[in-house]
Amino acid sequence: MTDSRQPLLPGATLGVMGGGQLGRMFVHAAQRMGYFTAVLDPDGLSPAGRVSHTHLHADYLDTRNLAELARVADAITTEFENVPAGALQQLADHRPVAPTGEAVAIAQDRLLEKAHFTRCGVPVAPYAAIADEAQLAAVPDALLPGILKTARLGYDGKGQVRVASREALAQAWAELGGVPCVLERMLPLAAECSVVVARGADGRMVHLPPQRNLHRAGILAVTEVFEGVLPPDSAQQAIDATRAIAEQLAYVGVLCVEFFVLQDGALVVNEMAPRPHNSGHWSLDACEVSQFELQVRTLAGLPLVQPRQHSPAVMLNLLGDLWFPGDAGEAADAAREPDWAAVLALPGMHLHLYGKAEARRGRKMGHLTVTGATPAAVRAAALQACAALGIAPF
Repeated sequence: MTDSRQPLLPGATLGVMGGGQLGRMFVHAAQRMGYFTAVLDPDGLSPAGRVSHTHLHADYLDTRNLAELARVADAITTEFENVPAGALQQLADHRPVAPTGEAVAIAQDRLLEKAHFTRCGVPVAPYAAIADEAQLAAVPDALLPGILKTARLGYDGKGQVRVASREALAQAWAELGGVPCVLERMLPLAAECSVVVARGADGRMVHLPPQRNLHRAGILAVTEVFEGVLPPDSAQQAIDATRAIAEQLAYVGVLCVEFFVLQDGALVVNEMAPRPHNSGHWSLDACEVSQFELQVRTLAGLPLVQPRQHSPAVMLNLLGDLWFPGDAGEAADAAREPDWAAVLALPGMHLHLYGKAEARRGRKMGHLTVTGATPAAVRAAALQACAALGIAPF
C-alpha cells in the first residue's frame, strides 16, 4: 500500500481476515461509515461473519476463498496476529493489505519482535532463546526466576509458564513440546500499560491516550484511562516508544504495544499486536474516534485525526466464567446469563456482548465500559458493576 492511491470512499467493500470480536467491531465501524464488509473465517458462526455483508467460511490458507476475498474486497485487514502471514502476502498481490504480512510475521515471532524493539532503541526484559538442549543448558542463572514463553503464536497467557529453577525450566520446556521458546527474567513491576497508535500510508500517525492495564491469569481484566492514571514521564515514554516501533516498520494500520512499568519508573516493552487491542475497547464509548474507526480510516486511506477522549473510562473484560458462578468443575449445561439488568441500572454503563454462541471459562464474551464525569465516579461505578457481576475488585 502506498500513499499515492486514492482513498476508498463509503460504498467500497472492506475485507477482514478473522471473524472474532475484533473483526465484529471493525465490521460495525465500517458499516456505520457506509462501507460494505467481507469476512473470511473458518467458523461458520464467527461473531464478525454473522454481522458482515459477506462471510467466506473457509480456512485462512484456502486459495480459492482467498482469491474470492480479493475479488469482492477493495482492501483487506486482519483482526488477529495469528492469521498466516503468507495469506496476507498472497492477498497483497491483488489488493491493498494493512498491516502487511511482513509486519504481522514479526509480531508472530517473539525473537523477531524483540530484535525489532532493540533496533528501535526500546528496552526489553533480559531474555534468552531456547530452541534445543544446548541453549537450554546455557541459560544464565540471572534469568531465573523467569517466564518461559513459546516463541510463536502465543496470546492471552497461553504458551507461558513461570519457572523459578533450572529443573522447573527444563520441565516446562518439555511440557511445551520442546518448541522454540524465549525465557524472560521476571521483573519487579509497578504497573502494566499499553498504547494504541494508527499510522496511515502517508506516514501520519495518531494515538489513543496510554492505558493502565490489570491482567489476571494472563488475560486482560481491567483497563483504566484518565489523566494521571500513569506517571506523566512513563506515559510519554510509552507514546514515544510505540510511535518509534510503528515508524521503523513503516506500519500501516492500528498497532498496540504493551509495556511493563518497573518499580523504579523505567519502562520495558512486552509485546506488540498488529491490530486493535482489548485494552483499546474503551475508545468506542469514551473517545471521539475509536480504535476501530481508526482501523477503517487507515485501511481506506482516509485522513487521520488525533482522537480526543471526552470521558474518564474503565473497561472490564467479561469472561465466560461469569456464566458459571459455581465451582470450576461445574457442568457446562449449568451456564446462566449474568444479571445485566443490575449492571445497566448503574450510571455510565456501556455493555458490549460479542455474539458468541457458547460461554466457556476464560473465553472473552464481551466487555463493559464505564464512563463518567470524574475518575473517582467512574472507578466507584465500575466497582459496583464488579460486585453485581461477581468480578474481583481492582
